[in-house]
Amino acid sequence: MSTTDWPDLLIQWYHTHARELPWRSDPRPYAVWISEIMLQQTQVDTVIPYFHRFRESFPAVEDLAAADLGDVLKQWEGLGYYSRARNLHKAAGVVVGLHNGILPDTFCELRKLPGFGPYTAAAVASIAFGEPVPVVDGNVLRVFTRLFGDYDDVTQQKVKRSVFERLQPVIATVAPSDFNQGMMELGALICRPRQPICAECPLQKSCVAYGDGLTAALPVKSKRKPRPHYDVAVGVVWNDDKVLIGRRPADGMLGGLWEFPGGKHTSVESTADFVAQKVAAETGVRVTPEQVYCTVNHGYTHFQITLTAWKCRYAGGGLETNTHDKLQWVSWEKIDQYPFPKTALQVIAAVNE
Repeated sequence: MSTTDWPDLLIQWYHTHARELPWRSDPRPYAVWISEIMLQQTQVDTVIPYFHRFRESFPAVEDLAAADLGDVLKQWEGLGYYSRARNLHKAAGVVVGLHNGILPDTFCELRKLPGFGPYTAAAVASIAFGEPVPVVDGNVLRVFTRLFGDYDDVTQQKVKRSVFERLQPVIATVAPSDFNQGMMELGALICRPRQPICAECPLQKSCVAYGDGLTAALPVKSKRKPRPHYDVAVGVVWNDDKVLIGRRPADGMLGGLWEFPGGKHTSVESTADFVAQKVAAETGVRVTPEQVYCTVNHGYTHFQITLTAWKCRYAGGGLETNTHDKLQWVSWEKIDQYPFPKTALQVIAAVNE
């Protein structure tokens, strides 16, 4: 097989084996955009129910732009990487305000919108508008490096730019949407990170990694540095039937989400004493810690935490927004109306047990 045949063989395979996905059955720009933002660093099976609920809540870009950010974050709750939701909401406002509700149809114009990096702009431009611009994500890098026997470190930005440039003349000769989706689908279903199903790969005969027995060695990735670990303690502060929650500043990590007050526990004092002092410093409220509700382990992209949640009783003081942009006493019956990060959701579940 000639190496020039592989794009056509890839597309033929894609037409036969592509999964039926809701954004593929409705490839209009808004649907493609929402799906591609959700699919960043998230598995397809996880995204599907979120995609349906999000589209039901915000059926058009005008609905998304007009929505309160808190409502958008609530629909995103549990999906993680919340900056995606904040940028999605921000970009919807730009599309409505500057583009009359019509998503720009070129890679270059899409790159100007919040949340549109090279990958997302290329995906939307090619899938929704047919622009011949290649997508370069983890699946594509894996397929490409194995196909051509490329030993460059795929974690480096210069390598991603190089693959983008090398695929540009290729995608110009075929249907852009089918090519990009075919590359990503092949990487997801066949050219998997471990135990690729080479016997079912349409590109097997021209694949350098397969021919030389190198599929386990490619792609090359430099090792990540170990993620640091932090101990965190928070207080679920009760005042009769209400609890105290704080909203994180919009421009920081987990921005716009609500949480129970607390923070990193780095001192040698007991967690109970720490929680009492930390809650007072953050909120102005004095509390009496009574018991531990639960301990939660959670990993973020760059660090890991072990969070201990304490049941606390209100002991006096007024609210002072020292570290949050808003503090609020809320009825426990209405706690599920607020968007929380995953760790707080686990604490809420423990309180409900």
